[in-house]
Amino acid sequence: MLLLLAALTWLPGTLPLAGSKWPMAAIVVLLFPIFAAALVRMFLSGADRHSVWLAFRCLPGKVQAVLGALVISGVALMLFGTAGAGNLQAPEVRDGRYFVFDTTPYARGTIEVSHSQYVAVLESDQRSMLAIPGLLFAGAAYVVFAAGELRRADVGFRSS
Repeated sequence: MLLLLAALTWLPGTLPLAGSKWPMAAIVVLLFPIFAAALVRMFLSGADRHSVWLAFRCLPGKVQAVLGALVISGVALMLFGTAGAGNLQAPEVRDGRYFVFDTTPYARGTIEVSHSQYVAVLESDQRSMLAIPGLLFAGAAYVVFAAGELRRADVGFRSS
């Protein structure tokens, strides 16, 4: 869902939730417990990276394809999002004027920009703020599915 929203930032106009802070808070509140639980589950399985990769390869092809597509689209969204924004980030409106933070070396600081530049930076910020958690959720799904496959293989090995 997050990667789809990130892709929608390329459509004309801004996303309706651009000014709201609660979607990002909800993403953070959900992301950290889910990602931590996935890592704990993998840690408790005691598997190394090679075993995790083999377990992923044992998953059904559709699951592998979906997870691969999510990761590839997340990486592509992040790369295209950071390439399009340049050195501008953190858009804000003060007294009806548009400002962004310029991260150019030796010229760091807040600068005033036009409305069109402000909208471009706003969309780029939304894109990265949605793509990064989307990619982390896809990584958590990969870890959970691989850990489940390892557990299933261990149970099958012990019972035989």
